[in-house]
Amino acid sequence: MPDLLAGVETHTQLILKAAPGAGKSTFFPLQLVKTKAVQGKIIMLEPRRLAARNIATYLASQLGEKVGESIGFRVRGESKTSSATRLEIVTEGIMIRMIQTDPELTGVEMVIFDEFHERSIHADTALAFSLEIQEALRDDLKVIVMSATLDQQALQSLLPEAKYVESQGRTFPVEFRYQPLGTNDYLAPKMANVIRCLMEKESGSLLAFLPGVSAIKQVEAQLENLASDIDVCPLYGQLNFSQQQKAIAPSEKGRRKVVLATNIAETSLTIEGIRLVVDSGLERVAKFDLKTGITKLEQVKISQSSAEQRAGRAGRIEEGLCVRLYSETQLMQQPAVPEPEILHSDLSSLVAELTQWGAANADELQWLDIPPKASVEQAKQLLQSLELLDSNGQFTALGKQAQRLGLEPRIASMLIKAQQGSQAMLNVECCYCCCRFIGRARAQCHGFSAFAT
Repeated sequence: MPDLLAGVETHTQLILKAAPGAGKSTFFPLQLVKTKAVQGKIIMLEPRRLAARNIATYLASQLGEKVGESIGFRVRGESKTSSATRLEIVTEGIMIRMIQTDPELTGVEMVIFDEFHERSIHADTALAFSLEIQEALRDDLKVIVMSATLDQQALQSLLPEAKYVESQGRTFPVEFRYQPLGTNDYLAPKMANVIRCLMEKESGSLLAFLPGVSAIKQVEAQLENLASDIDVCPLYGQLNFSQQQKAIAPSEKGRRKVVLATNIAETSLTIEGIRLVVDSGLERVAKFDLKTGITKLEQVKISQSSAEQRAGRAGRIEEGLCVRLYSETQLMQQPAVPEPEILHSDLSSLVAELTQWGAANADELQWLDIPPKASVEQAKQLLQSLELLDSNGQFTALGKQAQRLGLEPRIASMLIKAQQGSQAMLNVECCYCCCRFIGRARAQCHGFSAFAT
């Protein structure tokens, strides 16, 4: 920590690599607040709303305060901050909105990119904007990039003047067992069987990583006959906040739990009492098809760094155990890090952000991975077909209005045009956007079926 705080004082760019559980998301920012090493406001980016809320709640409790005093957070649809807030934890999309609204980041002295290895398109964009702000407007702005599994060489190439600090943390040893699925094995029964055996023979609570909601529900249905002192808790993004908190909170005295989670639990969250991890080795990733112009969810094998992150959940409180439902050979065949979103996503929202920023071309900014030209061109064509950009690549009146909504360009365009069209179309779009926002897929389906009848 002394080296880290010294680096904060002497450098405007810093790279921190620290093992899961080392305290980079909690202890480090808390020390920045306590020691007043930074006089202005600190903004820390988190990839998920759940992590932003929980980290803010935990840090505020460590100061004996309520959230919204020295420590606050801001996510889509919810904000708890005040004039006294010194550390504000935000999601990556919110950070882009903050930058676009105030490019000089008035009052902000430091921006921390937590869990940057996830390489979301929002994080990459926010970093590119922050580096330009440093270069053109605020040479005093401090930028810190943190993760447990950073691509050190690539980051140091992007940030050649940055101080590099590495910490091993204080995690406990984790034992690994490999139990790959056989040719005729199905994931849900195999996962349920492994969980059942572990809960019978081992102590502590268990965290299982599954690729999606459907798999979670299948496994949950097969765990109905667990011991009466074991609670089964699902954990994924579409659950409401209280349901998510149930999975994260400590078990009652004399009880244990099995948490069935997507990769939402891979980083930034500490689930109390976890000693056992079962990893399916799978996740669902949104990928954009240039030929069809459609984004679809694909089930893929995780990278080596993601496997490391998942296993790290087991060694937080004592010696842990991680059972992988794949072989060590299969793991070594996977890429070291996941492919950045910017290389396989629909870039229409990114092009809209670049247009608002005033960047005629993406390569005017500093990127860890430059957005593919073919994807950028297709995105520009889409925005022009939606009448959001003109032939010169500038916002139309409709485009400016759509950008203010903060929605995906297609949805924003349809909502605005529906205002001037049929009430039925407006109802459908409102139903879609609201249900997507609150994560209630069942309500969304009901809304569409009701309209169809």
